[in-house]
Amino acid sequence: MNRILIVEDEKFLRDILKRYLESEGYDVTEAEDGEKAIDILKKDNFDLITLDIMLPGIHGWEICEEVKRTSNTPVIMLTSRVEEEDEIKGIELGADDYIAKPFKPKVLLARIKSLLKKNKQKTTEKIGTLEIDRQNYKITKNGIELNLGTKGYALLNYLVLNKGIVLSREKILNNVWPFDYDVDSRVIDTWIKILRKNIGENYITTVRGVGYKFEESGE
Repeated sequence: MNRILIVEDEKFLRDILKRYLESEGYDVTEAEDGEKAIDILKKDNFDLITLDIMLPGIHGWEICEEVKRTSNTPVIMLTSRVEEEDEIKGIELGADDYIAKPFKPKVLLARIKSLLKKNKQKTTEKIGTLEIDRQNYKITKNGIELNLGTKGYALLNYLVLNKGIVLSREKILNNVWPFDYDVDSRVIDTWIKILRKNIGENYITTVRGVGYKFEESGE
């Protein structure tokens, strides 16, 4: 069952979308503002996100940008603003679709089905004995699933998405722990040790004085 996060501050619209999508067989979670959406995303993963732009607190643009830094999760921006500049901005930030309000639920459903189908075709990546299943948020080694937790998965996925690139501790911290302001760079070193223990020592290279780099040929 595909899991969808609805981020929408209008309760009436949020309730309609939740009921409609659940009637189509989707597992739906809802958030009424940006802060709650971030809290949910820290703890859980979703197959698709519908995201209102004009949210109280943390703006929809900011949430979209953070989601796309560490995952391929499809994001559909929902907004009453119809300016061309907004649509362009959404695309530049990585949004997969953009729907202006008001809209028909059937139109949104068709867009959701299309994006889920496209995303499923590009969500599995095999590197050496590792396989990353981004559709189901799983990482396996030699066919055995690794229990890395949400942060472990996010960190490894971010390293893989930037394989061959040297990433500073600060950049990793800002992308994998963007809203955890009390976290310092030492947590990255701890998690790198955990990843190496699980996936093997040779995938992640330490670049002295800079940070880390994920190598394609880690075996």
